[in-house]
Amino acid sequence: MGVVRLRKNFHQAKWDEPIIFEMSREGERGILVPSVDAEIERVAGDALSTIPENMRRKEKPNLPEVAQVRVLRHYLRLSQQTLGVDVNIDIGQGTCTMKYSPKINEMLVRSPKVTELHPYQPEETVQGALEIIYRLDHMLRALSGFSRFVFQPGGGSHALYTMASIIYKYHQVKGNDHKDEIITTLLSHPSDAATAKLKGFKVIDIPPDPETGLPDMEAFEAAVSERTAGMIICNPEDTEIFNPRIKEMTSLVHEVGGICAYDQANANGLLGYVRAIDLGFDLGFYNLHKTFSSPHGCGGPGLGAVGATKELESFLPVPVVDYDSSQDRYYLNYELPNTIGKVREFYGVFPVVQRAYSWLMSLGDEGVREVARIAILNNNYVMSRILKEVRGADISFPKTRYRVGQVRYSFKKLADETGVTVEDVIRRMTDFGFHLWTSHHPWIVPEPFTIEPTESYSKEDLDEYIEGLKTIAQEAYENPDKVKNAPYNGVIHRIEDMSFFEDPARWAPTWRVYLRKHRGEGVRK
Repeated sequence: MGVVRLRKNFHQAKWDEPIIFEMSREGERGILVPSVDAEIERVAGDALSTIPENMRRKEKPNLPEVAQVRVLRHYLRLSQQTLGVDVNIDIGQGTCTMKYSPKINEMLVRSPKVTELHPYQPEETVQGALEIIYRLDHMLRALSGFSRFVFQPGGGSHALYTMASIIYKYHQVKGNDHKDEIITTLLSHPSDAATAKLKGFKVIDIPPDPETGLPDMEAFEAAVSERTAGMIICNPEDTEIFNPRIKEMTSLVHEVGGICAYDQANANGLLGYVRAIDLGFDLGFYNLHKTFSSPHGCGGPGLGAVGATKELESFLPVPVVDYDSSQDRYYLNYELPNTIGKVREFYGVFPVVQRAYSWLMSLGDEGVREVARIAILNNNYVMSRILKEVRGADISFPKTRYRVGQVRYSFKKLADETGVTVEDVIRRMTDFGFHLWTSHHPWIVPEPFTIEPTESYSKEDLDEYIEGLKTIAQEAYENPDKVKNAPYNGVIHRIEDMSFFEDPARWAPTWRVYLRKHRGEGVRK
């Protein structure tokens, strides 16, 4: 192995940047809107008069007044304070599949042919977009084995809620009023349980076997009953241990008339090799952001594509896109007899669909498999080196060593021996331009950190990242205060008083709330 150059002099851009409301100057404008042309006004009339009186503002909205050039500087400065794949090695966002999105896909979605689409356009004017939706649907059918996909849900949790809604409606139609329980596992994503609970189901969490980390089969068998409406789980779970008994679990649920739903938000290491249908699932979703090229985007734009078997196809949200060969046209089909209805307006975030379609078209069948192969190779390379070289690091459920696309590690030994916690390590990582993530709460694995290398990163990237972990672990043993007081070079800082996060009375999610709570100013209507 060659010499690894760790950027010890890394220094992220840091601007003393106000929020945009604080930049506002009365009367400053970014653009001067021209007066309405007399002919347009004659034809359109007074648009305001069509809005009911009780819906009209009494005062103008309190928007910041800022010139174009200052807006540009503001957001460019903010972008420079971001850790991301375009400027840093952001391997450590486990379970969120942060990877490189080919820039050609960004060019495609910025075309006016995409950006200027309107959801109320007549179908004949959006045939190209409908064709892309239709073709992507068929690509995902090939990857999963399902009969049809829909693209309405706005992300993974929304897709999970959609699947819970389908399970609920299915049992309503069948007259199975007694089926009110959903089974999940403790190491599946928390949204698997949360969305089922939101739909009104009683949720049963299956704990992991303490030795293998796999779901406790004895507990699972005891949980399955005539009240079981279905199962919603990840496989692999967040530890990324693939469950070899998954077909047995889906069969047990099917024996009592339940529906099996697959959380495939993190399918990067499975693409082209594992089909949901072959594991016995009836429903499943892919995140088109993350796995299929769209950037994660800190909560958006996202799209959780939900697929279903033939038996459940009629329960999907409408509209779906179909093709009429007799007229050579694509159209929106609202005629699904058992549909749960819309789960959001229109048919999803089309730019995310476009990116996913472009990504799959550029890769082809073998390219998709190569994505999975490299993701698995990268992950297991990182795991082998961390376990051998990073002092104080361990792996969750060490008796099951093989992982697919990510690993949930533990710094419990480091914390016990040095007093340096995983949060301390995370802040210190930013001093080298890296990101590290813990896990979902509550922490089942103590002092957890989760790394998902994906297929985007070279061996040199991985080596530099591991070198950063090694350096910080060594610092923890030799000079723990150096790690505890980090960061030194990054934008973020150590927050000493954490009580703020537990006190909603102090939260200020909007500028108006901030003015009211912290400046004592009145709020404009």
